[in-house]
Amino acid sequence: MSATNDLLAVAEKNLYGNYGPRSVVLERGEGSFVWDSEGQRYLDLYSGIAVSVLGHAHPRLTAAICEQAGKLLHQTNYFLTAPNVRLAERLCALTGMQRAFFCNSGTEATEAALKLVRRHFFDRGQTERHRVIAFDNAFHGRTLGALSVTGQSKYKEGFGPMGGVTHVPFGDLEATARALGPDVAAIITEPIQAEGGIFVAPPGFLAGLRRLCSESGTFLIMDEIQTGMGRTGSFLYSQSLDVRPDVVTMAKALGGGVPIGAMLCDGALAAALPPGSHGTTFGGNPLASAAALATLTVLEQDGLLARCQELGALLTSRLDDMVQRHPVVVGRRGAGLLQGLVLADGIVPKDAVVRLREAGVLVTIAGSNVLRFTPALTIGIAELEEGLRVVDRVLGEIGR
Repeated sequence: MSATNDLLAVAEKNLYGNYGPRSVVLERGEGSFVWDSEGQRYLDLYSGIAVSVLGHAHPRLTAAICEQAGKLLHQTNYFLTAPNVRLAERLCALTGMQRAFFCNSGTEATEAALKLVRRHFFDRGQTERHRVIAFDNAFHGRTLGALSVTGQSKYKEGFGPMGGVTHVPFGDLEATARALGPDVAAIITEPIQAEGGIFVAPPGFLAGLRRLCSESGTFLIMDEIQTGMGRTGSFLYSQSLDVRPDVVTMAKALGGGVPIGAMLCDGALAAALPPGSHGTTFGGNPLASAAALATLTVLEQDGLLARCQELGALLTSRLDDMVQRHPVVVGRRGAGLLQGLVLADGIVPKDAVVRLREAGVLVTIAGSNVLRFTPALTIGIAELEEGLRVVDRVLGEIGR
């Protein structure tokens, strides 16, 4: 039995089956390429679902991780560490927020944001003010609190009732205004519903939410977990629209592949979580903080936001061309390097993903019928062109 088959057999026996069967064992990566245990090379056009923003084995990120690992991997939050303090300073400067709380994932960042706004009103004697408005088709994480604001029933099935949240159609300001009331603490939204199918907020919607929140004394939580870290060409997507939320959640690409999440808030919420009210064992540990600092430094020094705009324009052009020429795709959605191709009815998305993988290109699915492209911001133009030529060819084969 080959080493790969042995690993697959052990995985089938011992790994929990919630991810379904998997047939490829990835072994290493470099830049925008990964190799499996059989030596097969793949061009990675989704970078671990928008996580590996600098690609794989980036030398400066690797060096920062190694250096910090040789100093201090972990310490409790009873003490400060320089990487974590500097990371808070950097993120507050980049986002315009005033306080940062660190955790391990986007789901945990969502949990922190929900607890933050509810505790704020509780401490002011407004105990009835705890309801949250969220949006249909949204995705904010998989813990019970994050699921309560997630707007897709497939993620909630079998986990019991989840109250305190009102869902309204994404992009519908009038429905949002009708849902507001004296018991609402916050509105939470993604500026682009990435997991839900890469639906971009319609023009004026986010600014309209800001206005509704300001008028009603409600907090606006912006989930920038997939759209942050320059993925759409600005550090946060909301910044490109000049919309300032009260709370921002970040994760995924923040650590360049090392798990870390962040909840950032403005001054009005700076004291809403007093000592003992919320915490985490590993959140903001020095290793993850050093990785995030290195990732931010590369983004800045290598001009990756401007590069994302350039690559995003190329991706937009190529995907639009495929929509025109291939009947198996019926539309393109997204911005920058967060984009997708909408598959026609009758095309099985998983089959398309497998065929692309067999051709040496990795993409993933968003929503029920969208091929999602979230390559590293460091991908070369020639590499992106190479991958899109493969996608073009495979779509033509599927059409035949």
